[in-house]
Amino acid sequence: MRTITYLQAVNEALDEALAQDERVFLLGEDIGIYGGGFGATQGLQEKYGAQRVRDTPISESAIAGAAVGAAMTGMRPIMELQFSDFITVAMDQLVNQAAKIHYMYGGKANVPLVMRTAAGSGTGAGAQHSQSLENWMAHIPGLKVVQPSNAYDAKGLLHAAIKDNNPVMFYEHKLLYKTSGAVPEKAYDLPLGVADIKLTGSDITIIATGIMVDKALQAAAIVKKKGISVEVVDPRTLVPLDEQTLIQSVAKTKRVIVATEAVKNSGFSAELTAVIAESDLAIKLAAPIIRLGGEFVPMPAQKSLEAQATPQVDSLVQAIEQSMSYKEDQA
Repeated sequence: MRTITYLQAVNEALDEALAQDERVFLLGEDIGIYGGGFGATQGLQEKYGAQRVRDTPISESAIAGAAVGAAMTGMRPIMELQFSDFITVAMDQLVNQAAKIHYMYGGKANVPLVMRTAAGSGTGAGAQHSQSLENWMAHIPGLKVVQPSNAYDAKGLLHAAIKDNNPVMFYEHKLLYKTSGAVPEKAYDLPLGVADIKLTGSDITIIATGIMVDKALQAAAIVKKKGISVEVVDPRTLVPLDEQTLIQSVAKTKRVIVATEAVKNSGFSAELTAVIAESDLAIKLAAPIIRLGGEFVPMPAQKSLEAQATPQVDSLVQAIEQSMSYKEDQA
């Protein structure tokens, strides 16, 4: 199987979707000749024309509103927000319209749109361009939230999102765009709501999302030299959430770390923790649940400070060793 980057996988999925379904079209700032803020739509306007790959004014609210309206008429728009931070400008359209319309009209209307956006820190882009706000959208009934951690998942999940009849928020971490992985040349779907075990282990479970999946795998490789076997579980979609796979993994290891890049305070890591804490496992764990997340500060622009504001591989290693230090009768 050939190897391509995460960014190429996204571009390929968009290309295939445009070719497969005439109802699919793209809209966003600079997605045409420029090819998108990070290059995800490179070459697509040349191939499909300006009617199906539409440049828009710099107005996230207008982009979202147009996408909602088009979706209600039977089209399948894929809107791009260059930075997920600016979803704040589009939230009325997404939260009060896209998420609600199907329910308020008794199921007679669907809003099959995909909102793609680049998220996360690590580029030194500052507090207004480096946030991880996926938890905001995961809180809204009626929206699905996807957060792929590698190129293979990005292509398959994007195809599934485009075919879904609900509004799907698709979060792509900026630092993952240049990472590579094996990706089939043909189009394929990965079902939304199915977690993936990225690494099988027996001593401790790390439930990680987005960029934290790769860091969890790096930490697992480090502690393996000390005889610790780590299982890494990637939910892949925050909504719907595959609770069963999370619980089955923790039932096996009895120790769990939850890791997200998003700010820990009121973040999605709390929801993942609650899945374990509210299950029968709560009284069977061998160690307290450990939750890692971003510091409760606006993201610094200086890269060394940015790294200190988010969980890194060494903080995961430290958390693994802390959890493993507990004896079962101490928990």
